[in-house]
Amino acid sequence: MPEYSIGVDLGGTNLRAAAVSREGAVLEKISGKTQLSEGRDAVITDIVDAIIAMRDRCPGGRLAGVGIGVPGFIEIDKGFVVGSNNLPELEGFPVRDEIEHRLGTHVILENDANAAALGEKWIGAGRDVNDLVLLTLGTGIGGGIISKGRVLHGFVGMAGEIGHMTIAEEGPLCRCGNRGCWEALASGTALAKAARKRIEAGADTTILDFAEGKIDRVTAQTVQSAAEQGDPLANEMILKTAYYLGVGVANLINIFNPEMIVIGGGLSNMGERLFKPAHKVVEERAFNRSYRTVRFVKADLGRNSGALGAGAFALDEMKRQFRESRA
Repeated sequence: MPEYSIGVDLGGTNLRAAAVSREGAVLEKISGKTQLSEGRDAVITDIVDAIIAMRDRCPGGRLAGVGIGVPGFIEIDKGFVVGSNNLPELEGFPVRDEIEHRLGTHVILENDANAAALGEKWIGAGRDVNDLVLLTLGTGIGGGIISKGRVLHGFVGMAGEIGHMTIAEEGPLCRCGNRGCWEALASGTALAKAARKRIEAGADTTILDFAEGKIDRVTAQTVQSAAEQGDPLANEMILKTAYYLGVGVANLINIFNPEMIVIGGGLSNMGERLFKPAHKVVEERAFNRSYRTVRFVKADLGRNSGALGAGAFALDEMKRQFRESRA
């Protein structure tokens, strides 16, 4: 068996792990639930058990290292999570060192969106593309930026929080505490919240017919279902979301001039109903030459992108250390 790495994607709900060869072949993968209610030690133990399970399924191969993708802000050099809404139990805890101690192998900690972006660049939709932006549209808006083939981390590792650029100065309150963030205007959560507000104000709509008659069950999916049946309010809500989506994408193009924008997340399943009007806004607002040269593609790796990207980070780190040792 060839040299390989193990990548782990730790989310607020699920934990996924994959063993990946240096050539990018997926050797094994598993998934399970994150036991946040059981406390920090249980979460760390689940990570370690998943890595051991992967290692046991790859007998004869040499484990080069382990990469772990975690939502939040990471001090990569120290192996600490310094801020995470989804995993507050891990903040300020030496996650990397604790797992290294338990396993006796090298571990690197990385932001989960950055890991997913590298996964798409390495063996996903962005193969052989050195400048791309991964955009995930779901509960929030996340993503990662690849520049000249490498993840853009910024000065203290907090680059790439694209969902929190301000789009509307006096816009709705975001969970980060700011107002008018992109994800507060163009995410699936934002779409559902805006629709519920209009329904509560007495708007005539069939959206509730797809939500069991309950306002608290209105989601982006129920809005989409109503729009597909010609509901005017649902279509209005999606057009508004598309407008803000287009404004944000135009900003990304003007700032980063990527060769490719890779799009994933549940909201992307709306397809042309969302993206056709969004593209019109992008074309109007982005620099023409940059817009004409960028490619928009659907993410390839789905839910496995974080684990595969974390594995790629581990292999990349091993390569870097080898080069430095020979210098």
